[in-house]
Order: sequence, then C-alpha cells, then structure tokens
Amino acid sequence: MFWVLLLLLAWATAGIACTRLCLAAVRAAAADADDHGSARRHELTLYEAAFLSGGPHRVADLTMVSMARQRRLLLAHTGWATVVDPRGRDDMERSVIGAIGPGGQSRIAPVRDATASADAVSGLADRLVDAGLAVPAGARTTVAAAVRQVQLASVAVLVLGAVALLVPAQPDMSRGLVALWFALPLALTLSCLAIARVEVHPYSRWASPAGQRLLGALTRRTAGGDDRTYLTTVAVRGVRAIGEPDLRAALSHRGRPWREPHIGGA
Repeated sequence: MFWVLLLLLAWATAGIACTRLCLAAVRAAAADADDHGSARRHELTLYEAAFLSGGPHRVADLTMVSMARQRRLLLAHTGWATVVDPRGRDDMERSVIGAIGPGGQSRIAPVRDATASADAVSGLADRLVDAGLAVPAGARTTVAAAVRQVQLASVAVLVLGAVALLVPAQPDMSRGLVALWFALPLALTLSCLAIARVEVHPYSRWASPAGQRLLGALTRRTAGGDDRTYLTTVAVRGVRAIGEPDLRAALSHRGRPWREPHIGGA
C-alpha cells in the first residue's frame, strides 16, 4: 500500500499550503477593516499617490518629472540628469539633487535608485503604513507567497499521484480509484487558488484596499488640464503617462552611456 503513504503526503502538502493561504487572507482582511475608518479621512498628496500606485521608484519618477517641468532639472533623452536649480523645495527634491551629486550631472538610472532608497521615501512609506494605506513591508509578500505555496502544492500532488500510478497496481485497488483519491487534494488546492484569484487579487503590492479606494477617489476627482492634474496622472499611471516624448524617453532610457551631454542640453 505504498500509494497510501504518497496520498497522505499529498494531503499534508495541500492542507498546509491551503491553511497558510486562508490565514494570510484573513489577516489581510482584518487589517483592512481596522484601518478603513481612519483612512477615509486622509487626503492623499502627490507623493503618497505615487508610492501607493508604484512604490518608491514611482515617487522618484514623479519628483524628477515635477522638477523637469519647472525647468529646475534637465532630463536628456539619452538618460542623463542635469541640475539647474540646486535648491530643493522639499525632502524628495533634495534627495534627487543629493543623488545626482556635487557635479550636478549624473545618469538617471542610479539617481532613480538612490532616491527610491532615500530616507525621505522610507519615511513616506512608514507614514502610509501607519495610516493603514500602504501594505507593510513584512506583509507585502505574505499573501503572494502563500499563493505560490499552494501552486507548488498542486504540482506536488500531481507528481505524487503520477508516482502512485507508476507503482504496480494492488490486487484490490484499480488505477482509476487511486487517481480519484489523488484528485481530492488536487481539487482542494485548485479551489483555493480559484478563491484567491477572486478575493485576494485586488490586493496590490503597495496599496492596501483602503489605499486603493483613496487612489480611485483621487482619479475620479482629477479633471482639467492644469499642472497638478498632469502630475497626478503621472503619479497614478507612471512614466507612460508623460506627454512629452523626450521626457518620457529620458525616464525610460535603459541603454549604455556613450557620451555625457552638454550642460545645457535636454
């Protein structure tokens, strides 16, 4: 009855994975319920909207776009950033200027990475987590990791079932019945994945459900063609929402540097 041991192992694998996913989903739902009241009274800033939509790098992109539109930072389509006004108006801008360095010129990619990891962005993330609008760093991958574990459990059940079917059939047990027994833990894992797809899928990597509701409200209130509306769109949608082709190319540039641009070039 070697196949019975394999069946028990399949059930144990499926049960542990599905239990972990259920617990992670329950904790996420409980946290959302606790934070719903206070989050409703919060008014998002552009930096907060950028973080909730795309994380630290989105905040860096928004800051550079804002400075570029005010002609205080030149972003070349070749992927270089040049400081025009070295006086940052807030912590985010000072982080960008500091990342560029005393020379006043740097590649955009390392500036973006340095700004995303700066204390100003970390502080912003902590405030959003405290307000219940952002997913805590420790819990950001909890539900996703649980889903992956259930996916792996499904594969494990299939493998164990295949091994059981390769074992010489028992006189009192047909292969079809063995396959049916293994179909039960497989059905459990697949059902959990289907439920997770419906219930857990709306949880984004950065914004909690409360944060997503505020982002939705911010998007619905956005109207007109002023600069704040433009920056709000960039904060929510990212680099692809930038209207100027050269500016969009500058922040999308991934090629190797072949020359430094002139200070006045854009």
